[in-house]
Amino acid sequence: MNNLDEDLAAGLLADCPPPCLSLYQPTHRHHPDNQQDPIRFGNLVKALEESLLQRFEKDEVRPLLEPFLALANDRDFWDHTLDGLAVLGAKGIFRVYRLQRAVAELAVVADTFHTKPLMRIHQSADRYHVLGLTRQEIKLFKGSRDALDEIEPAQGVPRTITQALGEELTDSHHTVASYGGVGGEHSPMHHGHGGKKPELDIDAERFFRAVDRGVLEHHSQPSGLPLILASLPEHHYMFHNVSKNPFLIAESVDIHPDALSSIDELRQRAWEVVEPHYLARLAALVEEFGSAKANGLGNDELVQVARAVVGGQVATLLIEARREIPGRINTATGDIEFNDLADPKVDDVLDDLGTLALKLGGQVVVVPAERMPSETGIAAIYRY
Repeated sequence: MNNLDEDLAAGLLADCPPPCLSLYQPTHRHHPDNQQDPIRFGNLVKALEESLLQRFEKDEVRPLLEPFLALANDRDFWDHTLDGLAVLGAKGIFRVYRLQRAVAELAVVADTFHTKPLMRIHQSADRYHVLGLTRQEIKLFKGSRDALDEIEPAQGVPRTITQALGEELTDSHHTVASYGGVGGEHSPMHHGHGGKKPELDIDAERFFRAVDRGVLEHHSQPSGLPLILASLPEHHYMFHNVSKNPFLIAESVDIHPDALSSIDELRQRAWEVVEPHYLARLAALVEEFGSAKANGLGNDELVQVARAVVGGQVATLLIEARREIPGRINTATGDIEFNDLADPKVDDVLDDLGTLALKLGGQVVVVPAERMPSETGIAAIYRY
């Protein structure tokens, strides 16, 4: 699967050779609920085809739909879905994102990708990463308050100490046997190579450094998410000591994920670590907005905020999660034409403003309703 954080950070979805195909649907994690998911996907692909055929010939449409049809027939894929799915396609582009939040069904052909549901997920304030670590290997997870899933580390992140060090690995690592414990951590027995502990510690430190560099470059920096270490206590000091990752939280989960009864138990423990940071971040944003508004550098009136966004004046935009305000924005003036979402030409003003603020270099944070500093669904902190 593709990495949404990396793709957004690289601007991969910003430019699309039209026609651009965007498909969204809610999916299910377990049998029997997930049995209907590929059928619903097929119906949405048909909707894309019907839209394309209004403007293009069949021989032009076929190559655009081929990767969608191949995905529809991939049984292994449909057996491992999460809560939502986004599939974007164009000439030379095909991206598939499993989502930890449900999304509304949508099949649209346009001159650009429809990315607002992805932006809303990407900007939600409750997301985080968990790094499961032993001296021998890593596991990486992405989660939120409500969900946690193991993800495939990016290509530049070493999964094992052998992958990280290769031929430079101390010989003793090849003759270490472990009996019991997690990931080869407890009661190691070294055969025929006494006195190698310092070398093994050096190997572990070099492995930890390589992991830290890879996770920072390929996961933390593109996403901006806090990182939680989940490992045995004896590894915490070494990893934190070598880490250069500013997103790494000082508190850790003091057990390796494999030793827990379920991934949901890891989610609960991780959220206990993240929640104080999450609440502190939201409180700081609310306080910053209150101060800015008092000094004429903030606003929560939708019409005025829209004009400020269009003018590039907004440094930070807070958007209320799950609030929708139907309408269209004049991107030249910031004027809003309010309407009904049933109209296919009408979208959500809040999502449009968030997308526009990001394009103009602003920070956008999706905030739960109970933490919003306004009743309007939006709050802006101005640059000037």
